[in-house]
Amino acid sequence: MSSVITNDRIPNNVHLADDRKLQRALEAWQPRFIDWWCDMGPEGFQQDQIYLRTATSVDAKGWAHFDYVKMPDYRWGIFLADPVQDRKIGFGDNMGRDVWQTVPGEHRNALRRLIVTQGDTEPASVEQQRLLGKTCPSLYDLRNLFQVNVEEGRHLWAMVYLLHSHFGRDGREEAEGLLERRSGDEDKPRILGAFNEPCSHWLSFFCFTYFTDRDGKYQLLALAESGFDALSRTTRFMLTEEAHHMFVGETGLLRVIQRTLELMEKNPNDDARDEGGIDLPMLQRYVNLWYSVSLDLFGGEISSNAAAYFASGLKGRCKESKFEEHTALDQFYEMQVPQDDGTLATEEIPLRTAMNEVLRDEYVDDSQRGLDKMNRLIAEAGYDFRLKLASTRFNRAAGIYAGMPFDPEGNLLSKEDFDARKNDWLPSEEDEAYVKSLMTEPIYEPGKMANWIAAPNRGIKGAPADFEYVKRQA
Repeated sequence: MSSVITNDRIPNNVHLADDRKLQRALEAWQPRFIDWWCDMGPEGFQQDQIYLRTATSVDAKGWAHFDYVKMPDYRWGIFLADPVQDRKIGFGDNMGRDVWQTVPGEHRNALRRLIVTQGDTEPASVEQQRLLGKTCPSLYDLRNLFQVNVEEGRHLWAMVYLLHSHFGRDGREEAEGLLERRSGDEDKPRILGAFNEPCSHWLSFFCFTYFTDRDGKYQLLALAESGFDALSRTTRFMLTEEAHHMFVGETGLLRVIQRTLELMEKNPNDDARDEGGIDLPMLQRYVNLWYSVSLDLFGGEISSNAAAYFASGLKGRCKESKFEEHTALDQFYEMQVPQDDGTLATEEIPLRTAMNEVLRDEYVDDSQRGLDKMNRLIAEAGYDFRLKLASTRFNRAAGIYAGMPFDPEGNLLSKEDFDARKNDWLPSEEDEAYVKSLMTEPIYEPGKMANWIAAPNRGIKGAPADFEYVKRQA
């Protein structure tokens, strides 16, 4: 079983000390990372003791060790899942061949692009969330925020290791670029649009970790199928950490709904806002926003790049082994495609070019499962309201539906009709102002909760709800 070397400056299970050149390069990058973390990570909490999980090994007993740690001292490192003996490429034109232990020259640029794009999302989300601690609804939530943040930082390390170890000078330059771009910056924005969206309050944070981190799950599942074995092993371990991020989002939204229902019960008009809560129609608008923004992250519905990644064995489908046929030749995917006259027509698209849509379909189904839980909670309280996922055509900024005025049901409207009803479907400035007005003061007292969110059903690692998850420094 692989283990992490605990006495290195960079904890790892890749025998980093055996490659002195690589070790020196990463040790030179490390202080730049710490500088970025202190500048762009959680503001105002760097000296606090946080009850965090960290990895001491990649096996089930060691990767989730819990203890107090200051975030700049977190055990960021390089952890790869154990290799699969005699692993073969499982799809595409290279199916059945041995997986690659080094980067094939003909796929070098495509692999670097995949790794850089994935790597860029990790520091971006930390930057988006850097101020949220100042308005936290509880110490429990504050700790969860920081757990997500430090693990995104470790995911950055995972991609930087691949760039440094397999791409030479180009990789080192790309690794520097990952610390130079900034979320939302006009001159040097992050690569993908969702990671330039402001995440300025906790309702957006819970939607982000529910929807946007779920996109991350499916991208990692597709990359875990890669014929480049180092990428596959890296993303397989990242998935163990990503699950917690989605847990934070799902349970956070469930707790918001639970408290909303409690406040509705108290109010003679069933109005949660009169009681200082987040009403369900407003929650739906934020679901619409973050769901549609996250759908864009899968890329175009019809994509030659997706076809090339699949054909070459670089990026597969989610859990490729569940499919009966693995070349995706002479197969088609039906989708609604916009026509020149503004209508939609069903077309059969070659399956390889529809691989982004295949992955998006899995994401949609998974997103719906969580909403089903939320709707059961609402139904059990006796209310008719149901949260819905909008059509995948709604509010899109990428792909074949980009910029087209579809309503949440997927009906194409005139631009004038869409603009007139936009605030019915997406958060308005008034919505943003109201949500922020609920979150002006942080809750730092153990066991206490802000008025707009319910307490969790259980604490972290068996700890009680009033556990001191964050020890604040005076």
